[in-house]
Amino acid sequence: MNVFCKTLLASAMATSLVSSVYAAEPLTVYGKLNVTAQSNDVADETETTIQSNASRFGVTGDFELSNSLEAFYTIEYEVNTGDDDKENFLARNQFVGLKGNFGAVSVGRNDTILKVSQGKVDQFNDLSGDVKTLFKGENRMAQTATYYTPMFGDFQAGVTYVASGDSDQIVGDNTTGEDGVSMALMYGDSGLKTSSIYAAIAYDSKVKGYDTARATVQGKVAGLVIGGMYQQQEALDSGVTDNGFLLSAAYDINDVTLKAQFADMENKGDSWSVGADYKLGKPTKLFAFYTANSFDSNDQDDSYVGVGIEHKF
Repeated sequence: MNVFCKTLLASAMATSLVSSVYAAEPLTVYGKLNVTAQSNDVADETETTIQSNASRFGVTGDFELSNSLEAFYTIEYEVNTGDDDKENFLARNQFVGLKGNFGAVSVGRNDTILKVSQGKVDQFNDLSGDVKTLFKGENRMAQTATYYTPMFGDFQAGVTYVASGDSDQIVGDNTTGEDGVSMALMYGDSGLKTSSIYAAIAYDSKVKGYDTARATVQGKVAGLVIGGMYQQQEALDSGVTDNGFLLSAAYDINDVTLKAQFADMENKGDSWSVGADYKLGKPTKLFAFYTANSFDSNDQDDSYVGVGIEHKF
């Protein structure tokens, strides 16, 4: 076991003991392993891989400071099982904050509100057909402050401030970055468990070199889930604006979920995917997919076919 793993394990154990001493709610250790066997046809070359798809490990928890105020935190790492390097931990969301009747405020490394606003419309998230293949805005920034309002009925708003000191804020020949802002207004439950529809509008201003506007909607009728996304993205260094859309669908038949998705971004290309999940139990599923990506810049067509297993804990 390397030094990093020992340190992480020791930190988790120490935090657990401290939580017990102060009678806080116990921390939650969570994560998932998502691994596929794939045949990838990229640039007219075919290779076989056994690869990890955003597998992760994290701890999260909260502490009651008073009747109206709680502290909360998350420390999460990506675990790349397919990397040749044994030091295969990559930083994901890592933040600390306060929540109460005023909403919730957090600081640290975090997904922007625009990224969060997509909900679960991307049926092939973290796989070769992920929306980030063509769409900008799927950003996790290192230096952020995020605020979520309380729920107003089924509505909630949020805003992420991205500090100019974040290295990803440097665009083109500039030696320093600019402050960025990401904001969204969301309606309903993104998991479609407490509401039959989810919708969001979001906007990024000067985030990672782009101004981005996004609208997302997803609804569920019986076992059928249909979703759509429209996006306009403008590159700050060139002023070029592209428009794109995504359509997705999923249908449950007992323990099987059939999925399909198509995305197109102007001047970038298009992507389509089909697949199926088979639920073995609440935390575990088997799945298979096929994705074809076509890029306008080099007239390149790539394809991916894979089978995999995912287990959450």
